[in-house]
Amino acid sequence: VQLQASGGGLVQPGGSLRLSCTASRTIFSSSMMGWYRQAPGKQRELVASITRVGNTIYADSMKGRFTISRDYAKNTVYLQMNSLTPEDTAEYYCNAHPIGSSSNHWGQGTQVTVSS
Repeated sequence: VQLQASGGGLVQPGGSLRLSCTASRTIFSSSMMGWYRQAPGKQRELVASITRVGNTIYADSMKGRFTISRDYAKNTVYLQMNSLTPEDTAEYYCNAHPIGSSSNHWGQGTQVTVSS
């Protein structure tokens, strides 16, 4: 397993969760890292991504609520999710896209459920 995601769970509306995804050093150091999500019956969508130097991109609905970050010492990318709503309920996937490569690496999903 090259990407290992964790941190999902059940949270009430308005609550917070932090997802983590640990990669091998080789993949992590050479990749743009991202989080995607897929809700039942919907296509997988980008949540946020972060370049090797820390530039970030967020989907519009996540701006101001979610923060992506990466820690090279731990080979880990994080997704801090605040002010969660039921619409954020989905399976969240970690992605690594090595720069200069056409390949993509996916972690196993971690389920986030926002419900009262």
